[in-house]
Amino acid sequence: MIAPAKISQIPEILTMTNACRIAMEEKGIYQWTTEYPSKKAFEKDIERNELYVLLEEDAIIGCIVLSQVMDDEYKNVAWLTENGNNYYVHRLAVHPKYQGRGLAQQLMDFGENFARKKNALSVRLDTFSQNKRNQKFYEQRGYVKLEDIFFPKQSAHPFHCYELVL
Repeated sequence: MIAPAKISQIPEILTMTNACRIAMEEKGIYQWTTEYPSKKAFEKDIERNELYVLLEEDAIIGCIVLSQVMDDEYKNVAWLTENGNNYYVHRLAVHPKYQGRGLAQQLMDFGENFARKKNALSVRLDTFSQNKRNQKFYEQRGYVKLEDIFFPKQSAHPFHCYELVL
């Protein structure tokens, strides 16, 4: 079940995303840090009603943020659609114990259908250039790779921007 996140769930969400960070680091992917994703970011996501959790038997096993807020880093990207009615995916995560079961696909299906119901033009996101598995995941879903952006506090490596026209 996918449901809007609650403030009381933030500690469990952080435990899950930290497990994801550790699993990525074990594969040599330094995409997330001990500072990101943060409690503050998730609090803001919940305030704006943008954070959704994937639950299995009341345990949080995944999450996705669906936002219409364009981060400053995205402003100079040559997107495929005009800016305005677009959704941005952030902080997509599935606990490592549950990966490989199609749950990230389920979360993305939810996000894309959510955007379609809101008559959005597209779904946009970025993914770490060193995370080849994620790039393949989005490309197989029909996302078009655009240009790179940088988050220097996270990594010296770029993040690739992707867009799915709805």
